[in-house]
This record gives sequence, C-alpha cells and structure tokens, in this order.
Amino acid sequence: TLRLTTPLAFFSHPLTHSVRSRLSKSIGTETAPSRTVTMAAIAGSDSEPTSSISRVIDSHLHIWASPQEVAATYPYFPGQEPTLTGDVDFLLKNMEEARVDGALIVQPINHKFDHSLVTSVLKKYPSKFVGCCLANPAEDGSGIKQLENLVLESNYRAVRFNPYLWPSGQKMTNAVGKAMFSKAGELGVPVGFMCMKGLHLHIEEIEELCTEFPKTVVLLDHAGFCKVPENGDAKLAYTQLMKLSRFPQVYVKFSALFRISRTGFPYQDLSPLLSQVVSNFGANRVMWGSDFPFVVLECGYKEAREAVTIIAKQASLSNSEMDWILGKTVMQLFPGQWVLP
Repeated sequence: TLRLTTPLAFFSHPLTHSVRSRLSKSIGTETAPSRTVTMAAIAGSDSEPTSSISRVIDSHLHIWASPQEVAATYPYFPGQEPTLTGDVDFLLKNMEEARVDGALIVQPINHKFDHSLVTSVLKKYPSKFVGCCLANPAEDGSGIKQLENLVLESNYRAVRFNPYLWPSGQKMTNAVGKAMFSKAGELGVPVGFMCMKGLHLHIEEIEELCTEFPKTVVLLDHAGFCKVPENGDAKLAYTQLMKLSRFPQVYVKFSALFRISRTGFPYQDLSPLLSQVVSNFGANRVMWGSDFPFVVLECGYKEAREAVTIIAKQASLSNSEMDWILGKTVMQLFPGQWVLP
C-alpha cells in the first residue's frame, strides 16, 4: 500500500498569519544553514536518511508539583491530589534515559485552571517544552480571555478541550465552546480533544466544530481513546476516527498506548490501528505521545518510547513515516520550537 507522506494537507490548510510567520522562520531560506529544513525533509521522502532527524518529541505528557512545591507555591486543586510522582525533575530523568528531546506538556487536572506550575516550567526550559493549557468553559466566558493570555504571555501553543468540564447538560458546541474554538484558530493554536469515555459520545461535536471553524487545528488525544475494536461501540468509534481524516485540520496522537491496547507491553495489538491511521491521515498527521507519568507504572517511560517503534515495525511503516510520528509531525505543528541541528 502506498501511503501519502507529503504533508499536502498542512500546506493547503488555512493557517493563521501568526502560524505562517512562525513556519516561514523555521523552513524559509532566511534561516541559517544549520537550522534549515529542506523540502525533501518536509516531504518525508523514503530515501531520506533517518540520521537527518535528530529530535524525538513527546506530544502528550503531564507534570504536577512535587510535595515540596505544593507546600511552598503550587497547591493541588481540592480533591485532585495525585498518587503518582509527576514533577519535572522526575520527567527530565525519564526523558534523558529514553533519549526524548522535547515535549508538549498538557495542563493536568490536578492543578485544574491554575497554570502557574506548568508556566514556571515553560519559562525555565523554553527550548525543551511547549504548553497545552486547559480550556475553562465557564459560562461567563472568562475562559476565552484566559486562553488568550496564556498563549500571548506564556509559551502555551495548544489548548485542551475536556468535555467533562463543561457545565452539566452543555456540549462543547455551546456558545462558549465555539467562541474558544474560534479564538484558538485566530491565535494559531491547536485544540486537543479528550474523549475519555468514548469518541462516539463526542464525534458530532467535533465534526460540527471542524466544519464551522476549518482554520482551527485539532489534535485527537490518545487516538480518540479508540481501543482495538472487538464490540459494537469500539468498532463504531474506530470507524468514526478514520472518517475524521476527511478534515485536513485533524491530527492524531498515537499516545497513551496502554489506554487503547487490550494487551500488555509492547501493545502489539495496536499495529493494525497504527497502520490504518497512517493510511488514512498520513504519517505527517500522526504523532507519538507517552502520557507520562501514568505510563511509568504501566510499562515505563523508556519502554513507551520503544513500544511505538516495535508496533511501527510490525505495521511495516517506513523509516520516513517513523520520523514523522516520533517528532517531525509535532515539530511541524509548533515551528521554531525544536530546531533541527
């Protein structure tokens, strides 16, 4: 099967001026030779040597305060105290061991809408981490301004929509949801969807938002939480996930493999899923993510990095496709953040 690896959808996508500007800086001829990305690299040619890509980027992980940080500065949201270690020092140790170069930090529910801890980490490690803030769907619309402030004042370049934080009986397509989704498109930041209870429960909302606001890029966290299909709901969600590829703005995080696999490490039952996702979306719209720190107790962070390689080999993906999944896709979405050598 011939898979399209050239990111045509990306270059034809109606990106905002701010994103086009950042992209031109990262791939244009004005950049220094050591930072220039050739069009051959952008195209993901199978003849491209794998050594030309030196960045492995984790597209999905969380951090929260250590006990010492909680006591001093960064309290947990009441009732959301974590039971796992998830501070940035622990993350950095795991990333070094696994040879992961950078990551997108998704604001954890443990601190809810208080982004101060993640913001402090983004400021301390500006070349290593990018932030994904948590959308606040408060009915007074205050979350819209909060989103704008986090993007413009700190290094947040994505936002997460958690449908279970919307007011009871409300959908992500309500007035506030649409306003935030539209604002994300204006700001040039992707919107990640967390469909923990099943993609089929939220597919209509996602499709409506994508149709009405085609300028807003979408990230499907954990492949839409689509488990390997073995029953009606799972098969339906699997089909719905693939159909979302018709929207050129939709990208898939092949992340938190332990959440969507029905087997243990190295989760090889996900090989058909990855193969289908790449066939439908193209590798340039797929990205690996660990879901640290939860993954540490499941299989280990380094092992999570190894698992995606094992699965990809079983799915007969090319080296070029692996380059996209392990780093190039997320680097494409956040140009200028993690530069090539």
